[in-house]
Amino acid sequence: MQARVIAEMRRRITSGDFAAGESLSELALAEDFGVSRTPVREALKQLQTEGLVEIRPRVGTFVTEPSRREVVELFVMKEVLEGAAARLLAQRGQVAELDLLEANLVEADRAVAAGQHARYAELVLDFHDLLVQGSDNRKLQSHYRTLMNQLAYARLVRTSLSQPGRPSKSDQEHHQVLDLIRAKDGDSAEQVMREHVRASQRAVLIGLNAATSPRS
Repeated sequence: MQARVIAEMRRRITSGDFAAGESLSELALAEDFGVSRTPVREALKQLQTEGLVEIRPRVGTFVTEPSRREVVELFVMKEVLEGAAARLLAQRGQVAELDLLEANLVEADRAVAAGQHARYAELVLDFHDLLVQGSDNRKLQSHYRTLMNQLAYARLVRTSLSQPGRPSKSDQEHHQVLDLIRAKDGDSAEQVMREHVRASQRAVLIGLNAATSPRS
Protein backbone atom coordinates (compact mmCIF):
# COMPACT_ATOMS: atom_id res chain seq x y z
CA MET A 1 0.00 0.00 0.00
CA GLN A 2 2.79 2.41 0.91
CA ALA A 3 4.49 1.73 -2.43
CA ARG A 4 1.27 2.66 -4.21
CA VAL A 5 0.99 5.91 -2.25
CA ILE A 6 4.62 6.81 -3.01
CA ALA A 7 4.25 6.03 -6.72
CA GLU A 8 1.05 8.03 -7.10
CA MET A 9 2.33 11.03 -5.15
CA ARG A 10 5.55 10.98 -7.18
CA ARG A 11 3.50 10.91 -10.38
CA ARG A 12 1.34 13.83 -9.28
CA ILE A 13 4.37 15.95 -8.39
CA THR A 14 6.41 15.20 -11.51
CA SER A 15 3.42 15.69 -13.81
CA GLY A 16 2.54 19.03 -12.25
CA ASP A 17 -0.76 17.92 -10.67
CA PHE A 18 0.78 19.22 -7.45
CA ALA A 19 2.26 22.63 -8.21
CA ALA A 20 5.76 23.68 -7.21
CA GLY A 21 5.62 25.24 -3.75
CA GLU A 22 2.19 23.75 -2.99
CA SER A 23 1.50 22.76 0.61
CA LEU A 24 0.69 19.08 1.12
CA SER A 25 -1.63 18.05 3.95
CA GLU A 26 -1.04 14.61 5.46
CA LEU A 27 -4.68 14.42 6.50
CA ALA A 28 -6.05 15.41 3.09
CA LEU A 29 -3.73 12.98 1.32
CA ALA A 30 -4.67 10.16 3.71
CA GLU A 31 -8.35 10.77 3.00
CA ASP A 32 -7.66 10.95 -0.74
CA PHE A 33 -5.85 7.61 -0.76
CA GLY A 34 -8.15 5.96 1.77
CA VAL A 35 -5.31 5.15 4.16
CA SER A 36 -4.10 6.22 7.59
CA ARG A 37 -1.65 9.09 7.95
CA THR A 38 1.27 6.71 8.64
CA PRO A 39 1.86 5.50 5.03
CA VAL A 40 1.41 9.09 3.83
CA ARG A 41 3.98 10.34 6.33
CA GLU A 42 6.46 7.62 5.29
CA ALA A 43 5.81 8.39 1.62
CA LEU A 44 6.59 12.05 2.20
CA LYS A 45 9.86 11.12 3.90
CA GLN A 46 10.82 9.03 0.89
CA LEU A 47 9.90 11.80 -1.53
CA GLN A 48 12.00 14.22 0.51
CA THR A 49 15.06 11.97 -0.01
CA GLU A 50 14.31 12.12 -3.76
CA GLY A 51 14.23 15.92 -3.66
CA LEU A 52 10.54 16.17 -4.56
CA VAL A 53 9.19 17.60 -1.32
CA GLU A 54 10.52 19.69 1.52
CA ILE A 55 9.45 18.90 5.08
CA ARG A 56 9.71 21.93 7.35
CA PRO A 57 9.31 20.97 11.02
CA ARG A 58 6.37 22.70 12.70
CA VAL A 59 5.54 24.44 9.42
CA GLY A 60 4.42 21.84 6.89
CA THR A 61 5.37 19.85 3.82
CA PHE A 62 5.73 21.54 0.43
CA VAL A 63 6.38 20.47 -3.13
CA THR A 64 9.96 21.39 -3.91
CA GLU A 65 10.32 24.47 -6.10
CA PRO A 66 13.77 24.35 -7.75
CA SER A 67 15.58 27.66 -8.02
CA ARG A 68 16.78 28.89 -11.39
CA ARG A 69 20.30 27.78 -10.46
CA GLU A 70 19.06 24.30 -9.54
CA VAL A 71 17.19 24.00 -12.83
CA VAL A 72 20.35 24.95 -14.73
CA GLU A 73 22.46 22.49 -12.73
CA LEU A 74 19.98 19.68 -13.27
CA PHE A 75 19.89 20.40 -17.01
CA VAL A 76 23.69 20.19 -17.11
CA MET A 77 23.41 16.66 -15.72
CA LYS A 78 20.55 15.87 -18.11
CA GLU A 79 22.78 16.91 -21.00
CA VAL A 80 25.57 14.63 -19.81
CA LEU A 81 23.33 11.60 -19.28
CA GLU A 82 21.31 11.92 -22.47
CA GLY A 83 24.42 12.61 -24.54
CA ALA A 84 25.99 9.46 -23.13
CA ALA A 85 22.79 7.51 -23.80
CA ALA A 86 22.79 8.59 -27.46
CA ARG A 87 26.40 7.48 -27.82
CA LEU A 88 25.78 4.11 -26.18
CA LEU A 89 22.68 3.44 -28.25
CA ALA A 90 24.60 4.24 -31.45
CA GLN A 91 27.17 1.63 -30.47
CA ARG A 92 24.58 -1.12 -30.00
CA GLY A 93 23.53 -1.49 -33.61
CA GLN A 94 20.03 -2.58 -34.61
CA VAL A 95 18.04 -2.96 -31.39
CA ALA A 96 14.33 -2.75 -30.60
CA GLU A 97 14.54 0.80 -29.24
CA LEU A 98 15.44 2.15 -32.67
CA ASP A 99 12.14 1.01 -34.17
CA LEU A 100 10.27 2.37 -31.16
CA LEU A 101 12.01 5.72 -31.57
CA GLU A 102 11.15 5.73 -35.27
CA ALA A 103 7.48 5.08 -34.48
CA ASN A 104 7.59 7.82 -31.87
CA LEU A 105 8.84 10.33 -34.44
CA VAL A 106 6.14 9.38 -36.96
CA GLU A 107 3.49 10.20 -34.39
CA ALA A 108 5.41 13.28 -33.21
CA ASP A 109 5.49 14.66 -36.77
CA ARG A 110 1.72 14.33 -36.95
CA ALA A 111 1.20 15.98 -33.55
CA VAL A 112 3.40 18.96 -34.46
CA ALA A 113 1.73 19.38 -37.86
CA ALA A 114 -1.70 19.34 -36.19
CA GLY A 115 -0.65 21.76 -33.46
CA GLN A 116 -1.35 19.13 -30.79
CA HIS A 117 1.21 20.42 -28.33
CA ALA A 118 -0.07 18.45 -25.33
CA ARG A 119 0.25 15.21 -27.27
CA TYR A 120 3.66 16.21 -28.58
CA ALA A 121 4.81 16.89 -25.00
CA GLU A 122 3.90 13.29 -24.11
CA LEU A 123 5.84 12.02 -27.11
CA VAL A 124 8.88 14.08 -26.11
CA LEU A 125 8.91 12.37 -22.73
CA ASP A 126 8.61 8.97 -24.42
CA PHE A 127 11.44 9.78 -26.87
CA HIS A 128 13.87 10.65 -24.11
CA ASP A 129 12.85 7.65 -22.03
CA LEU A 130 13.36 5.33 -25.00
CA LEU A 131 16.75 6.87 -25.70
CA VAL A 132 17.91 6.26 -22.14
CA GLN A 133 16.39 2.78 -22.13
CA GLY A 134 18.30 2.06 -25.31
CA SER A 135 21.59 2.85 -23.61
CA ASP A 136 21.32 -0.56 -21.91
CA ASN A 137 23.12 0.92 -18.90
CA ARG A 138 21.24 0.39 -15.64
CA LYS A 139 23.29 2.87 -13.63
CA LEU A 140 22.69 5.60 -16.19
CA GLN A 141 18.98 4.77 -16.22
CA SER A 142 18.75 4.91 -12.42
CA HIS A 143 20.45 8.30 -12.18
CA TYR A 144 18.31 9.57 -15.04
CA ARG A 145 15.04 8.61 -13.32
CA THR A 146 16.09 10.41 -10.15
CA LEU A 147 17.10 13.48 -12.15
CA MET A 148 13.82 13.60 -14.08
CA ASN A 149 11.86 13.41 -10.85
CA GLN A 150 13.83 16.27 -9.32
CA LEU A 151 13.27 18.36 -12.42
CA ALA A 152 9.55 17.47 -12.52
CA TYR A 153 10.41 17.24 -16.19
CA ALA A 154 6.89 16.66 -17.48
CA ARG A 155 6.01 20.15 -16.27
CA LEU A 156 9.16 21.71 -17.72
CA VAL A 157 8.56 20.09 -21.11
CA ARG A 158 5.28 21.97 -21.36
CA THR A 159 7.08 25.19 -20.41
CA SER A 160 9.70 24.61 -23.10
CA LEU A 161 7.17 23.78 -25.81
CA SER A 162 5.12 26.88 -25.04
CA GLN A 163 7.79 28.97 -26.75
CA PRO A 164 6.92 29.95 -30.35
CA GLY A 165 8.37 27.54 -32.90
CA ARG A 166 9.90 25.26 -30.26
CA PRO A 167 7.77 22.14 -30.96
CA SER A 168 8.80 22.07 -34.63
CA LYS A 169 12.46 22.70 -33.83
CA SER A 170 12.44 20.07 -31.09
CA ASP A 171 10.98 17.53 -33.50
CA GLN A 172 13.68 18.29 -36.07
CA GLU A 173 16.38 17.84 -33.42
CA HIS A 174 14.98 14.45 -32.44
CA HIS A 175 15.15 13.37 -36.09
CA GLN A 176 18.77 14.48 -36.33
CA VAL A 177 19.71 12.51 -33.22
CA LEU A 178 18.03 9.33 -34.44
CA ASP A 179 19.61 9.63 -37.90
CA LEU A 180 23.06 9.79 -36.33
CA ILE A 181 22.31 6.89 -34.01
CA ARG A 182 21.18 4.76 -36.95
CA ALA A 183 24.39 5.74 -38.77
CA LYS A 184 26.32 4.46 -35.72
CA ASP A 185 28.00 7.85 -35.37
CA GLY A 186 28.22 7.92 -31.60
CA ASP A 187 30.36 11.06 -31.38
CA SER A 188 27.97 13.16 -33.45
CA ALA A 189 24.88 11.63 -31.85
CA GLU A 190 26.17 12.65 -28.42
CA GLN A 191 27.05 16.16 -29.59
CA VAL A 192 23.68 16.80 -31.25
CA MET A 193 21.80 15.34 -28.30
CA ARG A 194 23.66 17.64 -25.92
CA GLU A 195 22.88 20.62 -28.16
CA HIS A 196 19.22 19.58 -28.13
CA VAL A 197 19.14 19.53 -24.32
CA ARG A 198 20.78 22.96 -24.19
CA ALA A 199 18.16 24.33 -26.58
CA SER A 200 15.43 22.86 -24.38
CA GLN A 201 17.01 24.45 -21.32
CA ARG A 202 17.06 27.87 -22.99
CA ALA A 203 13.36 27.57 -23.85
CA VAL A 204 12.53 26.47 -20.30
CA LEU A 205 14.35 29.43 -18.76
CA ILE A 206 12.61 31.86 -21.11
CA GLY A 207 9.28 30.35 -20.09
CA LEU A 208 10.10 30.48 -16.38
CA ASN A 209 11.25 34.08 -16.66
CA ALA A 210 8.01 35.03 -18.40
CA ALA A 211 5.97 33.28 -15.71
CA THR A 212 7.69 35.16 -12.89
CA SER A 213 7.94 38.59 -14.53
CA PRO A 214 5.65 41.26 -13.04
CA ARG A 215 2.69 42.08 -15.26
CA SER A 216 1.87 45.66 -16.07
